[in-house]
Amino acid sequence: MNEFATKPNPIDREIIGLLPAAGQATRLAPLPLSKELYPIGFYADSANQPKPKVVSHYLLESMQQAGARKAFFIVRPGKWDIPAYFGDGSRLNLPLGYLTVHVSYGVPFTLDQAYPFVQQAQIIFGFPDILFQPKDAFSHLMAHQTQTHADIVLGLFPTENYHKVGVVEFDDIGRVQQIIEKPAQTTLKYMWAIATWMPTFTQFLHDYLPTCTRDRELPIGDVIQAGIDAGLSVQAVPFANGSYLDIGTPDDLAQAIRSAMTEPTQTHSLSEVK
Repeated sequence: MNEFATKPNPIDREIIGLLPAAGQATRLAPLPLSKELYPIGFYADSANQPKPKVVSHYLLESMQQAGARKAFFIVRPGKWDIPAYFGDGSRLNLPLGYLTVHVSYGVPFTLDQAYPFVQQAQIIFGFPDILFQPKDAFSHLMAHQTQTHADIVLGLFPTENYHKVGVVEFDDIGRVQQIIEKPAQTTLKYMWAIATWMPTFTQFLHDYLPTCTRDRELPIGDVIQAGIDAGLSVQAVPFANGSYLDIGTPDDLAQAIRSAMTEPTQTHSLSEVK
């Protein structure tokens, strides 16, 4: 196991994973299932039998490796196939809960549904339809948060598709100075895809949303930027040799499937990751 993953959480807070899954998947429609359950490759179960590995399984695996001992999916009505598939998480040895959001104006509003259940927790956050490398990226973020006491730590990945993502400006000691959502032009080379944060940001998010208009979808990067402007400490961990892949478009989904077909079946199940 990577050295970062073995370090204890010095603040002794519960570590909880949050997975927003309230999207419509309009770019892939029509789909016979929620996109978070799209099979991407295989894993070997406890009997060493190959089983389909759905895309959100990868994220849960990375969260558990970094210390999460429970996680919440936040879903909209109609996506009941997600709790039907994962159940209570006992098959994964990771307790899972499900929260619902009936009208979401973006990921921040979806995440805020978890507020009553995670106010004092350290959060591990990722998008359940994005694959990323390295697999232990969350463990690096957790270690960096321990070292810097930052309110938020972002995991950054190289990108050329800056017009589709939130790109990040940061200095040589990792301080995030600006997040720009889907710029038309930029010289910035990194986007953020995963994060860890402390209760200070959970509370900031909860307090900030009532001040927002609901005439457009609000990106979570805009809320993090508002936190920076308000004085929260936001740090970055860039993975120069890392990668990310959003399966939310047909082209990227096809690329993920091709990549999975070239990789050997994993030799462990999620329940064996400690």
